[in-house]
Amino acid sequence: MGIDTDLATFVPQETPFRWSGIRELVYNQNLDSPFRDVTRRILFDAEHGLGVQVRYFEVAPGGWSTLEHHGHPHEVIPIRGNGRVLVQDRILHVAPHDLVYIPAWAWHQLRPEGEEPFGFICIVTVERDRPVFPTADEIEQIKASDPEVAEFIRY
Repeated sequence: MGIDTDLATFVPQETPFRWSGIRELVYNQNLDSPFRDVTRRILFDAEHGLGVQVRYFEVAPGGWSTLEHHGHPHEVIPIRGNGRVLVQDRILHVAPHDLVYIPAWAWHQLRPEGEEPFGFICIVTVERDRPVFPTADEIEQIKASDPEVAEFIRY
């Protein structure tokens, strides 16, 4: 049985971490935002029938992703720069090609470490729930788990 090459997809990388025809989504940069200096690109979506969405996120130096949790897990593969990842009550120091599994309902947040952007592939199911942000009481509980966690989180 042959492969139908008309169904194949090839998207070249124009410059490092930028792909032809892949739109960059820039998140809100105002002071009320639960994240800062984050961009997202959807590399693969439901069109291939795998049931997952493959996304590339990039967090600029000094930025952070949202502190959140939800009912679906994430698989994260750093590919640019170094970063720190909060997973529930642990801070992980990660580098390119490490693998991070974030379980369902685990609080998580990602931040760059150093002066280079922190870029990572994030794989999630196509059908998933919306993120849940912590209440003031939950933030205090998260901070109380460990002094390093308290210093790390941004919201």
